[in-house]
Formats: sequence, C-alpha cells, structure tokens
Amino acid sequence: MSNVLSKSNLFDPTLVSDLINKVKGKSSIAVLSKQTPIAFNGQKEFTFTLDSDIDVVAENGKKTKGGATVEPITIVPIKVEYGARVSDEFLYGSEEYKLDALKAFNEGYAKKLARGLDIMAFHGLNPRTKAASTVIGDNNFDKAVTQAVTFTDANPDQNIESAVAMIQGAEGSVSGLALDPQFSAALAAMRTGDTTNVRLFPELAWGANPGAINGLPSDINTTVGAGTNDVAILGDFANMFRWGYAKEIPLEVIQYGDPDNSGQDLKGYNQVYLRSETYLGWGILDASSFARVTKSAE
Repeated sequence: MSNVLSKSNLFDPTLVSDLINKVKGKSSIAVLSKQTPIAFNGQKEFTFTLDSDIDVVAENGKKTKGGATVEPITIVPIKVEYGARVSDEFLYGSEEYKLDALKAFNEGYAKKLARGLDIMAFHGLNPRTKAASTVIGDNNFDKAVTQAVTFTDANPDQNIESAVAMIQGAEGSVSGLALDPQFSAALAAMRTGDTTNVRLFPELAWGANPGAINGLPSDINTTVGAGTNDVAILGDFANMFRWGYAKEIPLEVIQYGDPDNSGQDLKGYNQVYLRSETYLGWGILDASSFARVTKSAE
C-alpha cells in the first residue's frame, strides 16, 4: 500500500470489484443493461437485422436471398475523474488507517460514478456542470431516442402503454423501465376508482423501489430526470444497449500544489489530494428499441 503514496497506482483488484458492484446497485443503466469490459481504444458492437423471414425449400428446390443489414456501433470510452482533499495524516497513518481511508473514498466514488454514468448516457450532460458535453455529443438517449410520449400525471400507466406500443410498432421489445421518482409517485397514487378504491400499484407506495412493476424489471432513480424533461425511459436495455469500463482504475495521491484549482496550496493546509480516473463507454445499438416519457411533447 505504501507505494501508492509516491506515484499514481491502480486500485487494488478487491477495491475495483467492490467499486463496480456498488455502481451496479446505484445506477439504473447498470441495473437494467449488460456490462462488458471496454478497451481503451474502443470497440465495435454489431447488430444484425435479418430482412426477411425464413424460407421453406423443397427437396432440390431453389434457395432465395434473405438479406441482412449490419450496423456496427463503435463504443469509445471517455475519461471521468473525481478528486477530494484529505488531511495529510493519511501519509503518516498506519496501513490500516490508509486502507480505511481508501475504502471510504472508494465508496463515495462509486456513488458518483453510478450517478454520472446515468446522467451521461441518459442526457449527454457533464455530471458536474450539468451542461451538454461536446465529448459525449449525441451518444445519449435524449438525442438518439426520438420516440416520446407526453407525461400525464392523471394516467401515467397509459403513458407507459403508449411508449410500449411505439417500441413494439418498430418491431422492438421492452426489457426494462427506468423511472424518475415523480413518475413512480404518480403511478403509486393511481387507484381503481370504484367502491374499494385500492391502489393499482401498491408495490410503489411510500417511495418503494421494488425492482419490477407488472413483471417488468425497473429502477427508480433521480438520474432519469436530472433536471431534464424526462420522467421515464423504457426499452430493450438487455439487448440493445451496452456499457462498460476499462478495468484499470488509477488512484493518485498528490502531495503538492493546487490540483483542484481551489486557490489553496496543499502543504499550506496540511492536506493531500486523492484523485481517481475511470474510462467509461456505452452505446445505443438500436434507438427505435427505446422510448421516453417526457414532461413536454417532443
């Protein structure tokens, strides 16, 4: 552990595994879709659309062309970073103290990484500034997914039905649903309207996040909205979306200077700076396999 104090090093494999497990538990993207390792120089994912149905061929009969459309999607990882100042006691503490400090930083970083993954992939925003990122460009649901339904607070169930119909009309399928708390609250408030007046979605009462609604895998997360008009995103997360990270996650302990441009010299304030970087990549393989529910018509 001591060599981490003098130069950039990699997170211990155990900490990396713990980091990614925590991300999977706090990111709607990670909950609903497949994760695959991403190479630093990017990789291609291929989707095959077979243009025709299978053909019956008689004995000695003629075979005809079926046809296929191949659309490669290149997933290029982008670098994200997070840093934090800690007391320089970190330099002189016991190995146990250093490990505890790194575990605490790792846990906090996992939460920010999970939230950041959603905000970038859903909305194309820089998570820190909340501004559109030129690095991300159009590689996000808000830009790529044009199928949209206008949110109606009185009948959010019908909003989902309409969005599902759009996806199925494009010959897609729905494997997952990500909801903003505003949308889940509207679903939770729906009642039968008869003499019993029971809840239509009791599993969502009191802000619960049940993991599935009507048998459909789901996740409720503030990242679905994140200051945008989106209140729900649904579609084939299982097959038509990929995300991943490069396994090497560096951690740097900086002892000198002003690495966060705060105007406060580290030595002058008896501090050191912990900084970690991660390479994340994602790709929407088929935009027509998704739809969004938004607070305004698009």
